[in-house]
Amino acid sequence: MKLRTLRATALALGLVGFTAPALAQTPPARPVSTSNKPNDALPGKPLFDRACAACHTATPADPRAASFANLTAMSAAELRDAMNEGGKMAPMAASFSAEEKAQVVAYLTSGQTTAPANWTDALMCAADNRTVDVSKPVAFAGFGGTDLTGRRQLSAKESGLTTAGMKNLEVAWTIGFPNTASVSTGLAQIGDTGFLNAAGTLLALDVNKGCARWTKKINSRNTPAVGAVGGKTVLAFAVQSDIVMLDARTGETIWQASGQPSVGRGSIRGGVIIYKDKVIVPLSASGVIGSAPNDECCVGHGDVVALSAADGKRLWEYHTMPEAAYTGRVNSKGKKQKGPSGAPIWSVPIIDAERNHVIVTTGENTSHPGTDTSDAVIALDIDTGKVAWQFQAMKLDIWNMQCNNNKTDSGPNCPWTIEGDEGHGRDFDFGAGAILAKGAGGKDIILAGQKSGDVWALDAATGKKIWNTRIGKGTALGGIHWGIATDGARVFAAINDPVLPGQTEFHPGIYAIDVKTGKQVWGYDAKPDCEGPRKTALVNCSTKYGFSTAPLVVDGAVIGATLDGKAFVFDSKTGAILKQFDFAGPITTINGVPGKGGSFDAHAIAAGNGMIFLANGYGQFSQSPGNTLIALKPKAN
Repeated sequence: MKLRTLRATALALGLVGFTAPALAQTPPARPVSTSNKPNDALPGKPLFDRACAACHTATPADPRAASFANLTAMSAAELRDAMNEGGKMAPMAASFSAEEKAQVVAYLTSGQTTAPANWTDALMCAADNRTVDVSKPVAFAGFGGTDLTGRRQLSAKESGLTTAGMKNLEVAWTIGFPNTASVSTGLAQIGDTGFLNAAGTLLALDVNKGCARWTKKINSRNTPAVGAVGGKTVLAFAVQSDIVMLDARTGETIWQASGQPSVGRGSIRGGVIIYKDKVIVPLSASGVIGSAPNDECCVGHGDVVALSAADGKRLWEYHTMPEAAYTGRVNSKGKKQKGPSGAPIWSVPIIDAERNHVIVTTGENTSHPGTDTSDAVIALDIDTGKVAWQFQAMKLDIWNMQCNNNKTDSGPNCPWTIEGDEGHGRDFDFGAGAILAKGAGGKDIILAGQKSGDVWALDAATGKKIWNTRIGKGTALGGIHWGIATDGARVFAAINDPVLPGQTEFHPGIYAIDVKTGKQVWGYDAKPDCEGPRKTALVNCSTKYGFSTAPLVVDGAVIGATLDGKAFVFDSKTGAILKQFDFAGPITTINGVPGKGGSFDAHAIAAGNGMIFLANGYGQFSQSPGNTLIALKPKAN
């Protein structure tokens, strides 16, 4: 199960407007810790206790639920997204009226220090430095790096960094974001301007100075995609169910259109890509929550929608399965069951230009019957959306969030309790996107990392397996969670493997595998570090310390970061640690917003213009909230 995105607020919470106010006096940098204890006297407290507390305040903590500390650090918009239609918690909040949902939001946010509407004023660049020079090279076009192969690799020339220089990295600046528990999107970059979605705002940052050239109030959880359309350099990403395309130079909206298929509805988590005349949109509808125990289950499945890059019109759509129908089964509460469902697409697609394919990876099924499109790598024709080939890594991985460690502890809509041992799912989907690379003999291959801990190499022309290597046993939270990277010779697998209840074998760390043979070259085993202030600065420090965020290759180094707030630079050939940072706890910011370092996760790592950028904080799944963007730069001689 990837991050189950919190979406579905009204469009009014999306685009609000472009702003570039007068230069404000920047407050002095200051390290501050935060506390968001809510007011228990508010009417939302008993509502929360009735419907939410069992998971979010459980002892021991529910590993799949956001901690209470994380909930109280979220913005009101994020909380509303979670409970509204299409949101992660919509089934649990189904009994709430609109007024009751508002009361729960008011309760959870009552302990927050209200952020001023103009909090970005302190970030604005000087009046003569508010132009984005789009003629400069694209340093980071989106999640995959400089191109659409997904390799997450930058040369010294592309990044402005050398392996030797990264041994002398230091913090250049840190920005704090108000009322934010997670800064999990990546930073796209054109020349010396970085584009980041955080705290309900898209910022175009002068990365040298850490100031904003322009900002736009917008509510997105995507890493922006950079492309060229109609002679303009553009940015594209999802805002709730819509896709928005902006002029990268000014931030002005070019068009906004629905990213949804003609039938069904899904969230857009991984992010879109721009390729020639198309915007490719992956959707992650799945029914993974399993519905409330007294509801029918399950509907929803993954889709890919292709939109015209010129105006956002729908060109084609692909569905990972037919619409769900009643199966004739009922759960222990007598509620009818539906299927098939699932095979969501959580990841960012890639392009195989030579074969005219868009490659996507999928998640598990969430109800019976199982399909051959779940836990799969699928190649689609870019012009039509028709399947060119597909490879299924694991059959009958049928699972939803009502499943626990065994049948006795699972809810009535868990597939195990309805169909017996058949399809005893493990949630071992592909949350990470694929990579197009060169294998033995220069053969084009597709590399893919699975939450089981498997790395697969497939023939790019046929989808047939070439080799497979498994690192550890994997877990429902990864194994390989958000992504892999390659330097051409090696593929780097970041292994999360949090210590879950009943888990006896786990293998958190980062590991290099030979691209041609599938043999492990080197590995770094992560260990818990909970001494001193780290013990209180982090949530579940002793169980969540693996590498979940997608790594990044820069020159001869690979950069990784952990759930317990550490960042590493490894030698890509040997695995030797070239540099290490610890960002857990209070962090000094340049804009006066209280800074806190927590878990690194999702699309946290990017680079360009001689700098590395780390988006810090990820409070989902009982991890550590945070609210900062950290810029690293080699120390000047």
